[in-house]
Amino acid sequence: MKYFSMFSGIGGFEYGIQKCSLENLAPTANRKKTTETTRDSQRQCSQHHNEHTNRFTCVGFSEVDKYATQIYKKHFNHKEYGDVSKINWGSVEGFEILVGGFPCQAFSIAGNRKGFADTRGTLFFEIARCLKEKQPRLCVLENVKGLLSHDKGKTFGVILAALAEVGYDVQWQVLNSKNFGVPQNRERVFIIGHLRGTSRPEVFPIGEGNSQNEKVFPTSSTELAHSTGKNFMPKCCELLQEMGIKLRRLTPTECERLQGFPDGWTSEGVDGAISDTQRYKCLGNAVTTNVISAIFEKIRGGRNEDKRLS
Repeated sequence: MKYFSMFSGIGGFEYGIQKCSLENLAPTANRKKTTETTRDSQRQCSQHHNEHTNRFTCVGFSEVDKYATQIYKKHFNHKEYGDVSKINWGSVEGFEILVGGFPCQAFSIAGNRKGFADTRGTLFFEIARCLKEKQPRLCVLENVKGLLSHDKGKTFGVILAALAEVGYDVQWQVLNSKNFGVPQNRERVFIIGHLRGTSRPEVFPIGEGNSQNEKVFPTSSTELAHSTGKNFMPKCCELLQEMGIKLRRLTPTECERLQGFPDGWTSEGVDGAISDTQRYKCLGNAVTTNVISAIFEKIRGGRNEDKRLS
């Protein structure tokens, strides 16, 4: 299955998809490795993915942040398309899935219920434009949980209307990273759109009756900020500081682990070392790769079911 990555950042969707593919190729006994061994195997993920499986193949990516692009290109050799607003979709190879964690800026004219027209002037319009022109079978989108309640739900209503207008029915669910093997309380809404008239994968709900999500990993209730890269400080930590107890900031490596990346993922780009300031920012904007792996496992399961039924 071919996919295009939009608003790619440091490659969270790509790495999550690759982990999903490699984990299912490994023998069951090999999945019970130590944490350190697992991290070593994860470091080799981007190198060996294409050698072992082409189940999911990225045909291109789009990102405008200078440092995120440098990190992305350090790990992946996918075709670069730059600014999404300048892409001529007619020149892009066909693909079955569009993925992206689109920017969550407020919609300037959301609320008028004009669907596709209401998204013009926002970056979500570029998603709708791509779907309208390329008509991939699926889209997998991510945003902050607050998108559901923004402007009393009108913004999300406009998004649903826009997707419906270009031919997609949708399902969505709020997923928390702490339920997927990392100690981070990070709630995000994931939207799956499927092209009307094609088979509908049963991706959601994830977590209900799923043994991998019955265990909630210990977490300090902190979250990497979505856009600034700073760490939100829980109230209990603020109280400890007032009492004179010193707390330290999470290191970039710890933030990589909170997002499911291997150690050092953001330390270098194609042009050399990346500053800690930019590493924090890029990681704060990234998706949690473990969640992406779980979603694509369900997508692949649905795909296999389609083949058995055909």
